[in-house]
Amino acid sequence: MKPKQRTALITIASVWLLTATLLMIATNAYAQSSPAAGNIYSQIQLFSEVLQKLKQNYVTDLSDEELIEAAIKGMLNSTDPHTNYFTADQFTEFTTSTRGSFGGLGIQIDKIGEYITVVSPIEGTPAFRMGITAGDKIVKVDGENVVGVTTDESIKKMRGDVGTTVIITIARPGIPDLIDFTIVRENIKINSVPYSFKMDNGAGYIRISQFNENTTSDLRTALGDLETAGITGLIIDLRFNPGGLLDQAVDTVNEFIGYHKLVVETKGRTRQDALYTRYNSKERNYPIIVLVNEASASASEIFAGSLQDWDKGLVVGKNTFGKGSVQQLLPLSNGNGIKITTSYYYIKSGRCIHKMSNDKLLTGKQVTDEDLKKESEDSHNQVYYTSQGREVYGGGGITPDIVIDNDLLTRFGVDLRRKNVFFNYAVDYLVNHDHQISKNPRITAEIMTDFLEYARAQDISYSAADLDSTRAFIESSIKSELVRKVHGDLESYKISISQDNQLQEAISLFDRFRTLEEMFIYAEEYKKER
Repeated sequence: MKPKQRTALITIASVWLLTATLLMIATNAYAQSSPAAGNIYSQIQLFSEVLQKLKQNYVTDLSDEELIEAAIKGMLNSTDPHTNYFTADQFTEFTTSTRGSFGGLGIQIDKIGEYITVVSPIEGTPAFRMGITAGDKIVKVDGENVVGVTTDESIKKMRGDVGTTVIITIARPGIPDLIDFTIVRENIKINSVPYSFKMDNGAGYIRISQFNENTTSDLRTALGDLETAGITGLIIDLRFNPGGLLDQAVDTVNEFIGYHKLVVETKGRTRQDALYTRYNSKERNYPIIVLVNEASASASEIFAGSLQDWDKGLVVGKNTFGKGSVQQLLPLSNGNGIKITTSYYYIKSGRCIHKMSNDKLLTGKQVTDEDLKKESEDSHNQVYYTSQGREVYGGGGITPDIVIDNDLLTRFGVDLRRKNVFFNYAVDYLVNHDHQISKNPRITAEIMTDFLEYARAQDISYSAADLDSTRAFIESSIKSELVRKVHGDLESYKISISQDNQLQEAISLFDRFRTLEEMFIYAEEYKKER
């Protein structure tokens, strides 16, 4: 027998051995149900037949391992976008983001159809500072096309040594041309509560950027400091919060609703679990507003929806993302693993957080505007009730009590951010002014003229109308960047939010209403008017 023939027979034998093993497993698993056993047996037999004929007749030699892995991935991909196959290295990569630090650009991504899409920029990172935003589609990395490339391969291309540069080319909805961002890689450290401070009107502000292993302790520290300062109310900002650890979401909710209260149930075909708060907490009687948007997902939706359900907070902003499915990681015998969707989240009122159209979009299936409209209407026809009997709407994310629209940045503003003009101008300005700047500098006409000349030198053109519509944003951004370099991120952030329409609208509610009950009454009137 010739070597090639012997190899071919050995390969076919190994395929048949694999098939026999699969058949044995299927037979054992379904022995108690003869109709199911017969069906799974015949389907695996069909798989074996296709595999054998492919190996025997394909024009070139094929790898058994690659074929089987492709079959496994195809099987998992036929379910939902969150059920995946992992190598050992990929699993390590997958779990890194909940530990508090990693290297890269500072974006959380997912594959939507053929495109690697930004789910959320991470606050305080290079990508966030340059204006990359949720929904941006990454089409090139350093000039290399990544459309159709896997998420893992794209991550490898974008990550690199700290201090090195990468060019990300994105397609942004509503903008016809591709946009290049030149970004310097940094060591990304995730601070789950990056900002907390008392505002001028006496209310406190806490920004939660992600639910990682430090969130509960960070939140407790922030609450303690603010309450010592005598706050009269609180805004908890969960916009662009992609979620994170479920136990941290439950424990942070615990801080506001007290001991042994139902936060969330996970319901699936084979298992149901209920998660309750675990400890006594301080009674907080001041009004609380939870600020959310379309990029608030998963654990952040559980937090916002739970405070809404227990009547402990007024939710304002835009409808949340609707990521309410639960995944379990299961090890495989070869050291790899699979992540399987096992259940959905249901918060205390009975609402399911998950938005089914997201699964279709994330797997590249077509979803029409009519489909989305019908889903939204169906959701609002599902009425649930909070602990005090307020009506809330169910299914597909969390619907705010009061809707506040986002700000839309002009193309001129986008260009200024993506080309890092504010950062670079501030560096040059402070060098020429001995790094002297107050915490609240005034942007004079002279500074504005100087900045616009600087922008034109970076090949950024604009019209009088562009300048008129963007002037307030430019002045705030110059001031914020100057202050950042002398007085730090917190003082800079306080300036930048002066142009944040959603936040300013939320702040104004404290000026109009003294109690949460008054806010609830206003929210009911608001719903009737809409």
